Amino acid sequence: MNEKDTAIDTTVPHSARVWNYWLGGKDNYPVDREAGEQFLKVFPGIARMARSSRAFQGRAVHHLAGECGIRQFLDVGTGLPTAENTHQVAQSVAPDSRIVYVDNDPLVLTHARALLTSTPEGRTWYVHEDLYDPEAVLEQAGRFLDLEQPVGLMLLGVLGHVQEYDEAVSIVRRLLAGLPPGSHLTISEGSNVHSEENVQAQDEYNESGAVPYIPRSPEQIAGYLEGLELVDPGVVSVTRWRPTLTGEQEPVEVDQYGGVGRKV
Repeated sequence: MNEKDTAIDTTVPHSARVWNYWLGGKDNYPVDREAGEQFLKVFPGIARMARSSRAFQGRAVHHLAGECGIRQFLDVGTGLPTAENTHQVAQSVAPDSRIVYVDNDPLVLTHARALLTSTPEGRTWYVHEDLYDPEAVLEQAGRFLDLEQPVGLMLLGVLGHVQEYDEAVSIVRRLLAGLPPGSHLTISEGSNVHSEENVQAQDEYNESGAVPYIPRSPEQIAGYLEGLELVDPGVVSVTRWRPTLTGEQEPVEVDQYGGVGRKV
């Protein structure tokens, strides 16, 4: 593990902790709860969107471990551990799955040490590294994963923190460049097409002193997967990516789009 600044700043909101609050977790501080409540006042649908995004993650990992036979996962920008983490879903399908989590938030580091577990057959590791240095991420991940074999790369709700879209695309390309054919990329990011209240709430959050998050169009989100073989149904609202239907109606779309693509 590289030496990083591990001081926890509780004076400004942090997206991982605010997200944890929306998901009903307890790993957050008053400043995060205040920011989360302010967001909810403007856009009450954010809590549902957070849950929908988490459910998409579970379905995508289940698909990769089950139908695609992926046994290695690289989850970059994992956030705080909660229910149905990548390793839990993957190892419920394939107990020998190996997972590397990557984040650079000190609170995530603290909880990762205590909470990330594994089946006896598999392994789970945590790397304290920065999304903006894809080569370092790959170097660290390569200590635990066989990067000559297919990997399930997970980038969920993290690319919106990269202010320039071209830079976000570059990060994705550089991460994929270090992975072999047969690897899969799973993307989930906030969009800006279904709710003006969501855009307004996000703008106010970005002015709070927290690291800004930039919602992007579905076309831009799909751009992260350009050049990959898209898994059906492509890039859609996360509620409509292989949902478990309980009735005849399609799930309501939310401002979170996602998809899965295979490197060929």
